[in-house]
Amino acid sequence: MEEPQLLQQQEEEQSQSVSLQDCLKLLKGERDEQRLAGLLLVTKFCKSDDLVSLRAIYDAVGPHFLDRLSRTGLGKGVLSSGSGENRDAYLQLSVTVLSAFCRVSEIASSKEMVSKVPMIFEVMSMKSGMPVLEECYEFLYLVSTASEDGLTALYESGGIKLLAHQMSALPDGSHLMELAMKLVQLMLKKLSQGIVENDHLSELSVIVTKIARQFALLQNALKFEALHLLSAIFSSEYSTLLHDALRVIQNENWSNHMRDGVATILQNRVAPAEKFEALILAESMVSIKGEGWLIGQINLPNVQDPIPADRCLLLVLESSRVEVAVLLNELAYSKYEASKSSSSTAETIISKQQKVTIVFSLVEKIIKLISNIGETEGHYLDENTFIKAINGLNETIGVVLEYLQDAKEHGLKVGNDLLASVRLVGSYLAEAPVACEDKITELLGYMLSVEGEHESSPFYSVCFLLPMLCQKTMKIEGCKLLASSGGYKAVVDCLMKLIEQNRNGVENNGCIFLACDTIMNLLKMEQITFSEDESTFISLLKALALWTEKTNDPSVVMMASSICTLIFDMTSENALLNHPSLSSSCLDSLSRLIARSLASWGQDMSDAAKADMDLLEIVTAGYSRWADRFPQIQKAVER
Repeated sequence: MEEPQLLQQQEEEQSQSVSLQDCLKLLKGERDEQRLAGLLLVTKFCKSDDLVSLRAIYDAVGPHFLDRLSRTGLGKGVLSSGSGENRDAYLQLSVTVLSAFCRVSEIASSKEMVSKVPMIFEVMSMKSGMPVLEECYEFLYLVSTASEDGLTALYESGGIKLLAHQMSALPDGSHLMELAMKLVQLMLKKLSQGIVENDHLSELSVIVTKIARQFALLQNALKFEALHLLSAIFSSEYSTLLHDALRVIQNENWSNHMRDGVATILQNRVAPAEKFEALILAESMVSIKGEGWLIGQINLPNVQDPIPADRCLLLVLESSRVEVAVLLNELAYSKYEASKSSSSTAETIISKQQKVTIVFSLVEKIIKLISNIGETEGHYLDENTFIKAINGLNETIGVVLEYLQDAKEHGLKVGNDLLASVRLVGSYLAEAPVACEDKITELLGYMLSVEGEHESSPFYSVCFLLPMLCQKTMKIEGCKLLASSGGYKAVVDCLMKLIEQNRNGVENNGCIFLACDTIMNLLKMEQITFSEDESTFISLLKALALWTEKTNDPSVVMMASSICTLIFDMTSENALLNHPSLSSSCLDSLSRLIARSLASWGQDMSDAAKADMDLLEIVTAGYSRWADRFPQIQKAVER
C-alpha cells in the first residue's frame, strides 16, 4: 500500500476510535439527552459490518433504554428529555438502531430482540415511509434467521397476514420485496395443511399472486428467488388447498405472469434444477387453470416482437421430454446398475420417482390438450405446432416404453413408477391406439401385469389401459393380441374388482363399461376361442349375477346379460351345474337376468331399452342359439 493511502486509513481508524469512545461515554451517561446524542452518533459513524463496535454500543446503552425509546416513539411513554413531541424522530431512531444491533447474531437471537417483534409489526402498520419500513423488514429478517424463537415470534405475531397486506404496495424488484419474499420463505416452515386450511389460505393465495409478478417482470437474481419460493409453495402438503383458493381469484394477471416466468426460465440456459422447478409451476398452473393455460400470449421484458401463443406449450413439452428421458435413465441405473450397498440408493429412487410423477402429469395433460384442441374454445394450434407436439409425445412415449421393457427384462412388475408409466402410455394410446404398435404388441401382457406398491394384484394398470383395449379389440388383430398374451384374464379380473367396488358403493361406471365392452368385443369374435379357460368366465358369470341382482339400471342389466349370453355360447347348463364353484342359486340369478333383459323387447319399449337396442339384439340372437341347452333359463323366460 502506498504511504499516502496508509496514512489516510490510519487517520480514519483513529477518527472512528475517537468517535466510538465519545459515543460510549455519552451512552453511559445518566441523562436521556446524553444517550440520545450517543445513539445519533451511532447512526452517523458506525458501519453496519463493524460487529465489534455494534456489540460494544449495545452493551453500553442497554435494552432498557432502547425499550423506553421505542415506547416513546409509539406514544406509550415519555423520555425524561422531553414531552414526546418528537415521537416520529424517536421511532425512526429506535428502529434504525435496533436493525443495526441485530446484525450481531447474539443480539438478534436475544430474548429482548425477539420480544420486540410485535412492536415492529405495530410500527409497520402505522408507517408507510420506505426508510423506516425497510429497517423494520431488516429487523424481522435478522431476528427470525438468528433463532427459532425469532421465527416463531414472526409467525405468531401475524407475519403471513401482514405480508399479504403489504406486498402489493412494495416496489417491484426492491430490497423491500426481496426481504418480504425471504420472510415468506422462512415462515413456510411453520405452515402445515391444517394451519393453512384454518387460518392462512386466502393470505397465502394473495402472496402467491404478488410473487408471480416478480417472477414474470424481473430479469435478475430475484427472479430465481421467486422461482424457488413458488416451487416450494406448490410442492408443499397444502398445495391442493391452495389450488382451490387460487381458482376463485378473478384477476387473471397472476396466471399470465406465471406463464411469462415459466417460459422465460425454460427458454434460457439455466441449471437443470431450476428448469425442473419451472415444470413444477407449469404442472400446478395446469391443475389450477386447465390445460388451456399452456396456450396464451407471452409478454417478456425488453422483447418487442410478438411471441407465439403456443411457445409455452412447446417449451413445457420439450423440457418434459428431456426430463422424462433423464429421470428414467437415472432411475434405471439406480435400480439395476448402482451398488446395492449404497445407503443413498433407496432415497435417490424415491426422489426421482416423485419427480417422474410431476413430469408424467404434465405430459398427460398435454395429451389431453392436444386431443381436445379442436373442441376447446379460444385455443388453436397451427399444423406445424401440432406436428411438433405429436412428434414430441411420440418420442416421450417411446422412452417410457423402453423403461418398461427394461423393467420386464429385469423381472420387475411392482412399483409406483412402473404403474405411472403404464398410466401415461394408456393415456396416449387412448387417443392414438395405433401408435407404437410393435412395442405395444411386445409389452401388452407385461403392462397388464404391473402393480402399484400397495396392490396385491394388478388392477390400476388394467384400468389405465382399458380405453385403448376397448378400441383395439374392435378389430380381430387386437382381439388376437389380447387373447394370445393372456391379457383378457387381467381384464376379467379387473371387471370383477370394479363390480365388487360398485356393490360396496364406489361408482366407476366409466371403467366398468369399458371393461364390459372389451370383453364383449373378444367374445363376439368367432375366431377367438377360450375353451381351455372355463374357470375365468365362470367367475365372471358369478360376479355379473351379483352385480345385477339388486339393480334397476337398464344399461347395467343389458350389458351384463349380453356378456352372459356370449359366455353361454361356449357352455351348457349341465356343464355349469357340474362346475364346483357355481351354485344352483347363481344359475337362478342368471336365469332371472336373461328373462329381465328379454322382457324389455316389444312395442312398448322404454327409451332406455331403445338406447341399448344393440345389446338387446345380442341377447335375443344368443338366446335363440343356446336356449335348448339351458332349460332352467328357458323356463324363466317363458314364465
